[in-house]
Amino acid sequence: MRIGITYSASVPAEVQDALCGRIRALGGTCTLFPDAEKIRDVDRLIVLGGDGTVLHAARCVSRARIPLVGVNFGRIGFLTEFEREEAERAADLAMNENCQTLVRAMIEVEFHGAKTDCLNEVALLRGVSPDLPNRIEKIAVRIDGSSAGEFFADGLIVATPTGSTAYSLSAGGCIMTPDCRTILLTPVCAFSLRSRPITCPDSSALTVSVAEGDALLAYGDGIFLGKLGAGESLTVRRSERSAVFLTRDRHEFFRRLTEKIN
Repeated sequence: MRIGITYSASVPAEVQDALCGRIRALGGTCTLFPDAEKIRDVDRLIVLGGDGTVLHAARCVSRARIPLVGVNFGRIGFLTEFEREEAERAADLAMNENCQTLVRAMIEVEFHGAKTDCLNEVALLRGVSPDLPNRIEKIAVRIDGSSAGEFFADGLIVATPTGSTAYSLSAGGCIMTPDCRTILLTPVCAFSLRSRPITCPDSSALTVSVAEGDALLAYGDGIFLGKLGAGESLTVRRSERSAVFLTRDRHEFFRRLTEKIN
């Protein structure tokens, strides 16, 4: 089996070497990819780093649906299967042809004529600058063409089930298991008691626009996408792509979640 390894700059070279040695001992081949965008000709991928590294790698291999497994060399590691001291166990899992997999849905963000796929979320946030007034935004949302109301808030997060444990959770959103077929809308610092998170089927198309206020800054999985100004809209729908994760046990989501949160 052909195994690829991609990693963040902070991962020691000896860890990479030890993993390659383990893969070869199990009868596989190993290729190192410092740049995840150059991953080619592998059957499975091991990602060494934090959640940001895993997100980037997942987007890069989602079109080819290459299964991946993460090893946490960051802080929290919600998306990783192993901690750094267990790194070599990732090689054993990647070389196991019969291991379980978990398919995580992605969203497609259509904005300024471009389409971007995100595994966690798209976040629309009020800009903070000495040149801008300090006021909340009025954000209008339509779901399948029908008005879903307006949020008076500092921003809005549109998250996948995977992203429900990321930025959306810190903003007061609910937790969704990875197999949910939903999209979550979570306002950031909402000014109204009736502005609460909303879930809808991921078969829906969501349109977001600025009803009143200044331009919102759009970020897809933490990457700046551009400004959403007055009269402009951004559309979110389920992506045709998905991320496939290798896992020891598909039913350990809540155990791992409570360990990471606490």
